[in-house]
Amino acid sequence: MSAGKVTKLNKGVVRQDLAMADGRQIFYYDKVDGSAEISRTAVDARAKESRPGVGELRLDALTNEWVAMAAHRQTRAFLPPKELCPLCPTKPGLESEIADSNYQVVVFENRSPSLATPNSGWSLPTYEGITTPVVEAAGHCEVICFTDEHDTSFGKLSLPQIRTVMEAWIDRTRELSKLPYVQHIFPFENRGEEVGVTLNHPHGQIYCYSYLPPRVEKMFYVAKDYLSKHGRPLLTDLIAREVQDEVRIIAENEHWIAYVPFASRYPFEIHIAPRKFVPDLAELSEAIADAFPEIAKEVLLRLDGVFGIEMAYIAAWHQAPVRSGREALGLHLQITSIRRAPGKLKYLAGSESAMGAFIMDMAPEQSAAQLRDVKL
Repeated sequence: MSAGKVTKLNKGVVRQDLAMADGRQIFYYDKVDGSAEISRTAVDARAKESRPGVGELRLDALTNEWVAMAAHRQTRAFLPPKELCPLCPTKPGLESEIADSNYQVVVFENRSPSLATPNSGWSLPTYEGITTPVVEAAGHCEVICFTDEHDTSFGKLSLPQIRTVMEAWIDRTRELSKLPYVQHIFPFENRGEEVGVTLNHPHGQIYCYSYLPPRVEKMFYVAKDYLSKHGRPLLTDLIAREVQDEVRIIAENEHWIAYVPFASRYPFEIHIAPRKFVPDLAELSEAIADAFPEIAKEVLLRLDGVFGIEMAYIAAWHQAPVRSGREALGLHLQITSIRRAPGKLKYLAGSESAMGAFIMDMAPEQSAAQLRDVKL
């Protein structure tokens, strides 16, 4: 098989596009030093399988929120043993999602997507109460594997490897923004079985929504209102307050700042934001992107060091919608952990789950101090 399309990105990263056995796309991201070349030509030798159909979007008329129905996901892999991990490279006895025998960073279309390419002519209905039509669950879902090493984690990666992951995030945000039915792009990582991980290999996902998710819609409304009243992005002023107060900052460098937010919802919640306002990952300058690995690694090592155990967390990139409000809603990474002590989790019980009203058991300043006190 000949090599696929080759695209040169920043920092010596090269993307090579290939096809999988069932027609999905896979993208290899390799940092190439000097005149060296890495050619990706491995063939996905698995038998061709039919792709699942597109699910449904149904409107919850009580809240005006869309819910994706994706019953086909019931059969997806669930905590397979290491030797059967579908995110490890292919080897004798294992034909995985990645046909090559090694990789640096790889992205591919999700085998069991919650959201998928709709038929032509698709559009999102307007609110009509209980008569709002059901439509196809339009969107796109990808998996991003941070490394071909199974027994590690994002925070333990080398700084150059994290930078390659960042380049993949930037590239996917830029490319997926071109899909006409995509309104919002959400890269995230679930780490730990406590937060619902079904594959333990270090990886994340990228969800592309054809609508604005409820949290984004609310943040979008607030950010636009603040900008119109103050002439500055809300995130800019939030960061300025953290710099002034100092007590919630846990790490910083020239281009990024990491802090526990003033009204945090979880026992350990950390926001990492660029000091200069940008709407999304694709708009990061090379210098700002270069400075991210250092602070990300420090934050995650501090999180693991609080109790001396690997902390389950959700790392969520918040960014502006693809086509609107880009001057108001700013990029930042939110990392949340539900562990409040060794052997104890914060469960989202009645108030949080039913009312969306969070109650914190300790002050943000306390968790910030615990994170700062970790000896690296």
